[in-house]
Amino acid sequence: MPRTSKARRSQKPEGDLLKLREAALELRVSFPTIKQWIYKRKIRSVKTAGGHHRIPQSEVDRLLFRTREKTGLERNVAIRRVSGRNQLVGRIDGVRISGLMAEVKISIGGQQITSIITASSAREMKLKPGQTAAALIKATEVMILRV
Repeated sequence: MPRTSKARRSQKPEGDLLKLREAALELRVSFPTIKQWIYKRKIRSVKTAGGHHRIPQSEVDRLLFRTREKTGLERNVAIRRVSGRNQLVGRIDGVRISGLMAEVKISIGGQQITSIITASSAREMKLKPGQTAAALIKATEVMILRV
């Protein structure tokens, strides 16, 4: 392969690239807010050949918890309705239901947490890839909380 193609490939960001509206929906902020974050360098974007901004999924994952509610106090109230303190908010990568059990994989800041829960719980919460969820970690168990 020529060197130029390797150089181009190494500049490509890891993960999926989202359109600004998609990122705004996932972060529950407005389109103008995403634009301002790009201009103020609060969120990293990649420009396409046509000059359009795209947001890497890893950036959305990084900001996911911070945008759940408007203030820090509201975020604490919303996420801490359970006594457990080890709650990690992320995006569901996959749900595999087999018999009585379900395997749920959540991507949190570039890391992946896997939890085994009952199939009926996964169905009741209507867990699907791409949704936002929190992993509640208690000792050696990981519970899933749809947020």
